[in-house]
Amino acid sequence: MAEDLEIVSGTKEEAYQSIIPQIRGLLEGEPDLIANLANVAAALKEQFGFFWVGFYLVKKDELVLGPFQGPVACTRIREGRGVCGAAWQKASTLIVPDVEKFPGHIACSSLSKSEIVVPLFHQGNVVGVLDVDSDALNMFDETDQRYLEKIVSLIKIDQ
Repeated sequence: MAEDLEIVSGTKEEAYQSIIPQIRGLLEGEPDLIANLANVAAALKEQFGFFWVGFYLVKKDELVLGPFQGPVACTRIREGRGVCGAAWQKASTLIVPDVEKFPGHIACSSLSKSEIVVPLFHQGNVVGVLDVDSDALNMFDETDQRYLEKIVSLIKIDQ
């Protein structure tokens, strides 16, 4: 697929419906995980203008920063710490409308106000997370969860 995205303005649902086949095309035939994570992060950032979007990968007993788009980020996160560590520990998506109210939130940037974290699974185990931050409160909802989980499921992880 060409590396140019067709950016759709419209409802959130229409934007996700437009970007999913484009992400599928970016991933198709590319076996390299890092390249694929980088393109997914870039596509989401370009389509939605999120403040920060990227991946953390499980390495031993912590999440380690992977490909991302946005300001510099925390490099390592322990299991159970912050939104990313909690999503890893619970093996489920977490939506946080106001990060300041999340117990143990890790403030990589004071500009981040709301967050959604979606686990990546391989053979039933969490092997990483997709982390998306907004500089606005209450940015994420069930629509984001449904489509971001779908996008994450398109990523093939061979470890």
